[in-house]
Amino acid sequence: MSDDEEDYMSDAFLNKIPDVRPGMPMLKRVKQALKKEELHKEKNLKNRQKTYKEQEQESRESKLQSSISNENKGFALLEKMGYKAGQGLGKDGAGRVEPIPLNIKTDRGGIGMEEVKKRKAEEKLEHHQQKVRMQQQAEKQSLEDYRQHRVRMRAEREERQTEGDLQRSQRVCEQLDSQKGITLPKEDWYWPSTKENDEDDSTEEDDDEEKELSALDKLQILTSYLRGVHFYCIWCGTAYNDEEDLNSSCPGDAAADHD
Repeated sequence: MSDDEEDYMSDAFLNKIPDVRPGMPMLKRVKQALKKEELHKEKNLKNRQKTYKEQEQESRESKLQSSISNENKGFALLEKMGYKAGQGLGKDGAGRVEPIPLNIKTDRGGIGMEEVKKRKAEEKLEHHQQKVRMQQQAEKQSLEDYRQHRVRMRAEREERQTEGDLQRSQRVCEQLDSQKGITLPKEDWYWPSTKENDEDDSTEEDDDEEKELSALDKLQILTSYLRGVHFYCIWCGTAYNDEEDLNSSCPGDAAADHD
């Protein structure tokens, strides 16, 4: 055997052959080559498909843009009946001039599927709009309920404050009247009410008259009485010497004047 000839049984020659036996791992170089070839085939296939679609679309558009010649049998029959290119159809030529446009269907949906999809989209949009309207209405109602709750809580707080001021004024009125030797109040409700007084002195007329006055009305009347008779301001908590001292030292006859 000469030096130029290769020994097909030698290890050097066998190592050049990739090991492709079943169950044996392939060389990295062979794997990359096969993968590259596979990607190249897929790329060529996609390019061929894309080119075919483009050619089909271009061919369709060119046919639609070109006018029908007299070689067309249908057009030839129209010409025999007096039709001229560019003229409208019909006896007076008032009919359609351009051909009916084509609507090429490219998806796999059945006939009428576009209307179904459109109707579903409209229903979905209407449902979404209705949901938004309901949410806005609920938020508006919640805001209105909160506002009414705040107004109601404020009114109840002011009513409790008025009741407290009235009871305090009644106690002061009873004390000041007693100091001046007054044994009976000007009105029954000028002094704090007791069960004995309610049982002995109350009448239906007094009850009706008292019910007509609210706690705020009673407080204003009693405050005026304390200022005019005893020169006393319930908000200052002070009995002044005389009317001049009261008017000069007291800020006013309402609670807001003493804030």
